[in-house]
Amino acid sequence: MPKDTKDLERMIGKVPKFFKDLAEKDPQMYEMVMKLEGHIWDDGALTRKTKKLIAIAIAASLRDQHATRAQLAGAANLGIKKKEVEEALRVAFLLAGMPAYVYGKAQLDEILKE
Repeated sequence: MPKDTKDLERMIGKVPKFFKDLAEKDPQMYEMVMKLEGHIWDDGALTRKTKKLIAIAIAASLRDQHATRAQLAGAANLGIKKKEVEEALRVAFLLAGMPAYVYGKAQLDEILKE
């Protein structure tokens, strides 16, 4: 489980301000979400890196700019290479169509230079 939002940011990328505020406004909900984040992102049958690539492909497929950019920032923290993200986006293209691929590539080129 992430210790705090800084630890969570290292795991997943940019953490939204509302979530940071949740720690003060609703500590019980914050603790439950932190446990869930840890459960989801910790290495298991899939590595954290693989899970991050899946998350990027899903966010791009949904064309969610905030989520795509946040997941890409987290990918950089995990040492994921641009080529790996491009391959994940090709899977998104196959299943979600050209708009998902183009959307993800545009965000990728801004966030991860190489």
